[in-house]
Amino acid sequence: MFQLSKREIFRGKHDFNAVHSRGRAFANHAMVLLVVHDERYNGKVGFAAGKKLGGAVVRNRVKRLMREAYRLNKNSLHRNCAMILVGRKFLTTAKFKDTEKAFLALCKRAKLLS
Repeated sequence: MFQLSKREIFRGKHDFNAVHSRGRAFANHAMVLLVVHDERYNGKVGFAAGKKLGGAVVRNRVKRLMREAYRLNKNSLHRNCAMILVGRKFLTTAKFKDTEKAFLALCKRAKLLS
């Protein structure tokens, strides 16, 4: 079973800001993917959901959906980059299959699939 360890996840504001300012953005109807190709990060990932999406319960659900889509597909991604996934309004009512499909489409556009 694949797991998502705490060492793989961005926690600090400094890391988020670094990827956000230097990253390249790819977007679709479900989420935004910010990617920085840098060996220092070595496959780190961050998840975000803004307050416009709703209350804490809704935002946590959106982040859980994105985390699970990443976790199940992380072994097929390149490890020499850092990424941030930002949820959009579509994910507040989406099923997991829709989330995973949108995530894989963004990874394909960003050329992250190995």
